[in-house]
Amino acid sequence: MFDWKKSLTIFRIPELRKKILIVLGLLTIFRISTVIPLPGVPRESLEALFGGNQLFGLLDIFSGGGLSNMSVVMLGVGPYITASIVMQLLTMIVPRLEEMSKEEGEGGRQKINQWTRLLTVPMAAVQAFGFINILTRQSDAAGGVSLAFSPWGMFVAVVTVTAGTLFLMWLGELITEQGIGNGISLIIFVGIIARLPQIIIQAYATWTPDLLLTYGSFLVVSVVVIAGVVMVAEGQRSIPVSYAKRIRGNRMLGGASTHLPLRVNQAGVIPIIFALSVMLFPGIIANFFLAVDNEAVRNGAAWVVDLFQDQWFYGITYFVLVVAFTYFYTSVTFDPYNIAENLQKQGGFIPGIRPGRRTAQFLKYVINRITLTGAMFLGIIAVLPLVMQGILGVTTLTIGGTALLIVVSVVLETMKQFESHLTMREYEGFLR
Repeated sequence: MFDWKKSLTIFRIPELRKKILIVLGLLTIFRISTVIPLPGVPRESLEALFGGNQLFGLLDIFSGGGLSNMSVVMLGVGPYITASIVMQLLTMIVPRLEEMSKEEGEGGRQKINQWTRLLTVPMAAVQAFGFINILTRQSDAAGGVSLAFSPWGMFVAVVTVTAGTLFLMWLGELITEQGIGNGISLIIFVGIIARLPQIIIQAYATWTPDLLLTYGSFLVVSVVVIAGVVMVAEGQRSIPVSYAKRIRGNRMLGGASTHLPLRVNQAGVIPIIFALSVMLFPGIIANFFLAVDNEAVRNGAAWVVDLFQDQWFYGITYFVLVVAFTYFYTSVTFDPYNIAENLQKQGGFIPGIRPGRRTAQFLKYVINRITLTGAMFLGIIAVLPLVMQGILGVTTLTIGGTALLIVVSVVLETMKQFESHLTMREYEGFLR
């Protein structure tokens, strides 16, 4: 339970208060950057272009409205996340990278982080060029705000958007250094929260008595989703671990019993962001070929673009990718053989299970079973906006289960970091 009186303690600690003010200042800079338009872009809003596209609408939420406004940070931190995905895949495939991440310690991880930053540059440039082309074609088709870039204007826009992504990546790292939350997660969190006033205003503007049941149903579903997110985020399977007794000199060591916590959702919200990043590329690449002279290539590219705008295909593909990436990320972050080896070195064992390989197989079996529950939950959360729109027939209120999942997860993570700061300073925490 949250204790509001104890939570005020964090503002009585000068060092912690300073960190909070720095983070708030950096997040304010991010919000200001989302309303700075690209050079040569009309001041009118482009939000109408995102009404019928779930993928772009979700990306616009993550960027805090930067995409629909075509701001200098219109891509948000998406390219950096994509580069992180690529580097994690390469770490699993390339033996040298795997050795650097595991055996060289902090130095190896810093090199991989540096390569991730460098890879973000071409990722951001490609995505910027693709998105600007897509928005230009959609604006022309919609007959609304007309976007037209000369070759030099397109170059300036791509460079500006790429620099905006690198700027957000830098802001995220500065926030992370303060030690009260993950910078990238907080930037996404603020981008989502910033859209709430607009959603509430739209809901109020379109309110009629006939929508009472619809709005009430949405609020009930939102409360249920938030409760489910908290339960899954905090849910874990505790594996009992015992330590053998050892005698050193006149002292007896060991003999204690503890547990190994295995979370239901080891991957957090990362699989959803991974799946979202992967689903971007087919549409972006296909848009490159819409203007070629070859009719067969042009028709194929148009078919791919239309396919990824189909709601059924979008929902099924999104669900499958989220489930697959949940298992993938869990396998990257949780190595049962390494854990079993460390337990054996420390004299620990799971009662009824032989140390070593048998313990690793048991842990792998358990983690695969509980990951299924977490993966299915994340998949349902990801496609929840489609279900809500199909049942309630309203898109104004549907901020999306993905957004709720990220908001709740970031709040829980940040609260735990505040709790650890208070514990280190010998204050009683505000979670009890």
